[in-house]
Amino acid sequence: MGTAAARYPENWRARLGAKLVEPDEAVSHIGPGDRVAIAIAQGTPFTLCAALAGRLMETENVVVNHGAAFFNWDLPGLGERFRLESMYCSPLDRHIYARGDGEFTPVSYYREGHLPPALDNFNVYLMTVTPPDERGFVNFGDIQIMSKLLARNAAVVIAEVDERFVRIGGDNQLHVSEIDYFVERTIPLPDSPLPPPSEEEARVTNTVCAMVAKELIPDRATIQIGVGSTSGALAHHLGRHHDLGMQTEIIPHGTTHLVREGVLTGKHKKLFPGLVVGSAFAVATPREELEFADGHPGFHLYDFNLTDDIRLIAREDGLISVNNVMHVDLTGQANGESIGPKMYTGTGGQTAFVVGACLAGGTTVVVTPSSSIVNGRRVSRIMPGLPPGSVVSSPRTFVHNVVTEYGIARLKGKSLRERANEMIAIAHPDFRGELRAEAKRMFG
Repeated sequence: MGTAAARYPENWRARLGAKLVEPDEAVSHIGPGDRVAIAIAQGTPFTLCAALAGRLMETENVVVNHGAAFFNWDLPGLGERFRLESMYCSPLDRHIYARGDGEFTPVSYYREGHLPPALDNFNVYLMTVTPPDERGFVNFGDIQIMSKLLARNAAVVIAEVDERFVRIGGDNQLHVSEIDYFVERTIPLPDSPLPPPSEEEARVTNTVCAMVAKELIPDRATIQIGVGSTSGALAHHLGRHHDLGMQTEIIPHGTTHLVREGVLTGKHKKLFPGLVVGSAFAVATPREELEFADGHPGFHLYDFNLTDDIRLIAREDGLISVNNVMHVDLTGQANGESIGPKMYTGTGGQTAFVVGACLAGGTTVVVTPSSSIVNGRRVSRIMPGLPPGSVVSSPRTFVHNVVTEYGIARLKGKSLRERANEMIAIAHPDFRGELRAEAKRMFG
């Protein structure tokens, strides 16, 4: 739709007046005992984070809550001068939580208009926004999540301005009068920390997504696609479908192509008909996709507590949810966020969408490779039971289908023994024998 920078008034800096300050001055308003929440993922205000990192050694008892952080908070003073919290780990910080130097605060349910527990008690909010438009509104770009609600609940709001941020519609803007200080981005956001897939991972992902697209998603369906290395590639396999709709939390790569090609029309959606609705675009969405969505009337972003409110999700009749998981047991219990008790990511909206899709009379799908290579050894992702301490992201009673590169396990309405047989059939062949023996021991 056009480059983002060309759509901002040339005199936007002058319009901010005395509110536009240097980063060190902005973070000087953070003092002892303050609780600071920071925008997540590509919304990370990198310049402000760097300034705050220096400020933390000048003050004490500051709490920093940063989910899916693009900034490494493994700094001097961690655990002494400041405390680090998160509700979603990233590749940059999961080692901090694994060794016990950060506090993970689980969040898995959301109510429209309300911040969830663990995020409802912060008095400072740092975020990234576009420059103001002619009416004085900044936009949260391609990632809203909870920025608007967090800003309106904080006593001090500091925004980092990035001219490269696109403007996306929906409830995705805030007036400059609601922001206390602005700084210009001087440190560019780093590239995505996500490693590229191996040849085997790419092959498995394509096989799984092609199967889901062909067997489990009919024309006219409304879909939710969760974050993940496997599920996140699904949009690239939907090009031959007709009149799909999307009601999701994170808009995956490839979505704009489906809109451009007339595949994703939203004609049959019950909620927000004709619109692609989410709370953010996926991390590392290609620039050409963001430019297409910039100002496009068909893309709307809303607060995570709206998009992931089970009461809203359940109103989208027949919704199909597709989510990524790390381990699944023989009965369909799915873990999408931890390795045993050690957090790897976080719940996000997976639990809300599998429950909501079921209440909507729809279908739930969880996807995973059948195995992984860990320390040079192949291990099964399908297990007799989840490892001790594992998080149950999707309870088995809400899991209808599990898909690996070996097929689809159809679990809805089936007994434990029947479920085990379905799961063994889609496990990696190297592990089917031992899984069958364990199933016989457990279920007879």
